[in-house]
Formats: sequence, C-alpha cells, structure tokens
Amino acid sequence: MAVRDRWTPEGERFRKQLKELAGLEVRAGFQSDGSCGEGTDITDIAMWNELGTVNIPSRPFMRDSVDKHADDINRMLTEQKAALLGGATAGDILNTAGIFIKDLMQTEIEQGDFVPNAPRTIRRKGSDKPLIDTGRMKNSVNYWVVKKGSAD
Repeated sequence: MAVRDRWTPEGERFRKQLKELAGLEVRAGFQSDGSCGEGTDITDIAMWNELGTVNIPSRPFMRDSVDKHADDINRMLTEQKAALLGGATAGDILNTAGIFIKDLMQTEIEQGDFVPNAPRTIRRKGSDKPLIDTGRMKNSVNYWVVKKGSAD
C-alpha cells in the first residue's frame, strides 16, 4: 500500500501565503508628487539630501534608517515570521514591514545626526536642523507592496 501525504488545511494556507510572499516585495521611499511645475519634486529633494550635491552635504536618512536599526529590523522580521505561522496573511506581513521601515525613515529625518544647515539656510529657515522645514519630506515617506521585480 502506497503512502500519500496530504496537506492539512493549516499547512495548505501556510504554503499559499509563502507562495504569495515569494512573489511580492515592499519598497519604501518617495513617489513623485508632481510638483515640478510649481516647485521641486519631493523625489529630487530626497535624493539630493540622501546622496549630497556640490552644495548640499550627504544626509543619508534612508541608509541610516536601515544601517542603524538592523537589530530592530531583524526583531520585527522574526515577529512577522511568528505572525505568519500564527495565521497572518502575506498582505499583513508586508504591510507591517512597510509601516515599520516608513516609521524608521520618518524618525531618522526628525532625529538623525546630520551636518547642520549652512548659515544662509539657517537665516532662511530659522534653524540649523536639516531635513525639517515644512514637514513635506517627512510626510511624503511611504511604502508600496508590489510584484517582485516590477517597475512599479
């Protein structure tokens, strides 16, 4: 008599969620806000601050969000692994991860230890704190759950 393995309902659900997770990814950062005609697009402002320019020192708030918090990120991922085993969906897991990294970036924008603003900028803004002026950049940080490898 041949033995035939069968999936339990829980095992089948888990397998389905793993398959869904394998085809998706979370991206965090900025999407164009379309302000090129009326001002500078937020994606440009974020890039110039992250990488620096001839006139702006690098203030790597995106990289620091990951580099400074690797232990926190690993802890969150371990918690999400347990959540998946406990019945959470792929969407639940990816949205939790997206919110987590979004929060890290927003906190880094607020609290990061960066080169202070130039005297000219301080006179205009009234502060030597970089990356914070109107709150536009901090409030523009977002995340997306997309098909892995997509151009979205």
